[in-house]
Amino acid sequence: MLKRFAAPLLGAAVIAVAFAGGVSAQDKPTMGVVVKIGGIPWFNAMEAGITAEGEALGVDAVMIGPTSADPALQVRAIEDLIAKGVDIIGVVPNDANAIEPVLEKARAAGIKVVTHESPAQKNVDWNFEMASSKGFGEAHAEMLAQAMGGKGQYAVYVGSLTVPLHNEWADYAIAYLKEKYPDMVVIGDRYGVAESVDDSRKTALDLIAANPDLKGFLAFGSQGPIGIGRALEETRKVGEIAVYGPFSPGQGRQLVKEGAINGGFMWNPMEAGKVFVRIGDMLVDGTVIADGTTIEGLGEVHPNGTNIIVDALIPINKDTVDGLADMGL
Repeated sequence: MLKRFAAPLLGAAVIAVAFAGGVSAQDKPTMGVVVKIGGIPWFNAMEAGITAEGEALGVDAVMIGPTSADPALQVRAIEDLIAKGVDIIGVVPNDANAIEPVLEKARAAGIKVVTHESPAQKNVDWNFEMASSKGFGEAHAEMLAQAMGGKGQYAVYVGSLTVPLHNEWADYAIAYLKEKYPDMVVIGDRYGVAESVDDSRKTALDLIAANPDLKGFLAFGSQGPIGIGRALEETRKVGEIAVYGPFSPGQGRQLVKEGAINGGFMWNPMEAGKVFVRIGDMLVDGTVIADGTTIEGLGEVHPNGTNIIVDALIPINKDTVDGLADMGL
């Protein structure tokens, strides 16, 4: 079973090897989940969930992780899955608008489409979220405000300026702080670097050098807190600048213990991978998802249009990080 594509350009011939038996009425349902980028801990955990639940439900499910967070690579991967004739396509989009035409093409071909981290995504059967945008953004904002004493300069990272969910979190967080803590001032708008440890670190170093009164970071994108934490260690600013955001506990454990990352909230990416497969399997089976339907990993759901949104937040801090990391997250 294909684990992850190493090449930045993905071909139908390459994807074909992922589904060993081909596609026919006698075979297992086939599913490809295209994530933002391969090879980082968050999506490694998601891949483990996809693989495990595929085996449990009898779905031939694989994850496709492009080598960079490039919307064009996601479009190419989806095109290749359409050419292969899979039953279900899942996507964690880098750019909701960029994938709309290819998702429309997939659905026209009879393929079921499930997305994650893309509220109000067009041309899908279902989009699911394990945290409401408002709750997630405001929870991080309040923690940052408490750490900063309700005043001072802060900066905001997102995965990219086109990642829908990250920008919704940032919108809610910034609006919350503007209303509740008017003495907190955001530097610039936001920086689209948080899918890269190196870019997050370099941006933090630049912002710290240019803004001596900088007191905090909100980093939406799992590599953001890691890169910022490393920058704080380099500049000996640990304890002087607060850092909050979602990240993989195993990757950030030491930085949390050293105080370079204060904490954040997350959901379980491994469980999200399982939910992708569960919803895909329900779609293939013709199971109706309606108000009050129970989906393992999400609980009782109350869909709004094509969106299924629950709050399954897990705090990450010095008290919880070891246990979460030991779970493989």
